[in-house]
Amino acid sequence: MNLHPLASPLTIEARPELTGGRRIGVLLSHGFTGQPASIKPWGEHLGSLGYGVSVPRLPGHGTTWQELNTMTWDDWYGELTRAFDVLCLEHDAVVVGGLSMGGALVLRLAADHADQISGVVVVNPAVASKRLDVKLLPVLKHLVPSFPGLANDIKKPGMDEHGYTRTPLKAVHSLMQAWPPLVADLPKVTAPLLYLRSTEDHVVDEASQPLITSKVSSRDVTVVPLTESYHVATLDNDAQQIFDLSAAFIARTTSA
Repeated sequence: MNLHPLASPLTIEARPELTGGRRIGVLLSHGFTGQPASIKPWGEHLGSLGYGVSVPRLPGHGTTWQELNTMTWDDWYGELTRAFDVLCLEHDAVVVGGLSMGGALVLRLAADHADQISGVVVVNPAVASKRLDVKLLPVLKHLVPSFPGLANDIKKPGMDEHGYTRTPLKAVHSLMQAWPPLVADLPKVTAPLLYLRSTEDHVVDEASQPLITSKVSSRDVTVVPLTESYHVATLDNDAQQIFDLSAAFIARTTSA
C-alpha cells in the first residue's frame, strides 16, 4: 500500500489548562475520495485552542481509488467508531465534525451514541442526492469501475484537497446504500448541531439540508451559509469562518 504523503492521520493531545480544566475531544472526518489533508488545518486550529483532536484516515483513502473500490460504508464507519471510542475514554466531553461523507458518518455516530456526544458540526454533508444516475449504480458498478472524480471543488485558487481523480462506483454505491437507514435514524440525533453549507456546491446538491434539519430531534440547530466557498469549504475562502464558528460552538456545548 502506497500511502500519500499527506494522508497520515492527525492526533493532538488535549490541553485542559486552555479549556477550563476539562479535557475536550474533537473527532473530525474527511469525505469520500478525500483524505485527512482536507481537514487537517481545521483540526490544527482546534488543537491550538487546547482541544484533543483526532482526524483518522478512512480505509481506502489516501492510497488508490482501486483500493477504495474494495471498501464499504461499514469499513469507514468502523474506523471512525474506533477513533471515537478512544476519544471518549480519554476526554470529559466529545464533539464530532465532518465534511461531506464525513458529515454523514458523524451524524450516524450522533444517532448511535446520542448520550456520548456533546455537539455535531457538519460541513456540506451528504445523505441524499437528486442525481438520476444514482439509481443506475447497482448496474453500472458491474460494468465500469469508476467515473471521473469529484475532487478539488474549491473556489480559492491554488488549493488542493489531494483527492482521487476517479470516483469508484462500488464504493460510492455502498455509501449511498447507507443513506436511507441514516435518514430514518436522524430523529435519534439530539445533540446541538452546527450546519455549515456552501451556497454554491458542485458535489453535494440541495437534497440533504432539508432532510437533516427537519428530521434531527435536536432543539439547538444553527445553519450558516458559506458564501465564498465551494464543496471543500474547509480549504476554501470560508475556512477561517468554519474554524472560528466551530471553536465557539465546541466551547458552548462542552462547558461544564
